[in-house]
Amino acid sequence: MRLDTATGAGVACDGIGVEADGRTILSDVTIRLTARRTAVIGGNGSGKSTFARLLNGLRLPTSGRLRVLGLDPAREAKELRRRVGFVFTNPEAQILMPTPAEDLALSLQGVPRAERAERIEAVLTEYGLAGRGDVPASALSGGQRQLLALASVLVTGPELVVADEPTTLLDLRNARRIGDLLLGLESRLVLVTHDLGLAARCDDAVLFEDGRVRAQGDPAEVIDEYRASCR
Repeated sequence: MRLDTATGAGVACDGIGVEADGRTILSDVTIRLTARRTAVIGGNGSGKSTFARLLNGLRLPTSGRLRVLGLDPAREAKELRRRVGFVFTNPEAQILMPTPAEDLALSLQGVPRAERAERIEAVLTEYGLAGRGDVPASALSGGQRQLLALASVLVTGPELVVADEPTTLLDLRNARRIGDLLLGLESRLVLVTHDLGLAARCDDAVLFEDGRVRAQGDPAEVIDEYRASCR
């Protein structure tokens, strides 16, 4: 499924660069992300996580032109973050409140109080957390915490979800569950992952190497190139 970036539906990068502390992290990144589900792969330190953080304004490019859903992250950060949800590798960086119910309530601040409680119960059930709404978030398992982090992002209905290695800290069963949830979203998805099986299930893939885009296209072909580069 392809989306037209001309209508603001996608990501457009033209000559994007990121520098920090005198070090070049990204250089001359020029790509279009128009697929419904895009995998971003590459070795540690290749720049893929920095690229992901550009997509909702957690970092800003130091050069080049970037548009996400037609928005400029530097000038329209508030609107961008309303429309783009970000899922971190470690849910501890994302869960802000003491209990799951409170964390979801924080995401639903704009929803009327009476409706909010009903929504929270429905979301907890949907994400396998029924009956856990008032337990300490710290008492949840790693998989449950990642489910809560994901639910807190998705409950706001973002148009684009950016997930930065969301399965890395999980066991196989929970990694599969989170992967299936993400790939089943109606929202557009940019998925940074080391799980090449998960990447292969996406519609498009981008390979980063040394802060540059080495390849983009059919996931199977891009994964083959990545494997060849690691020999």
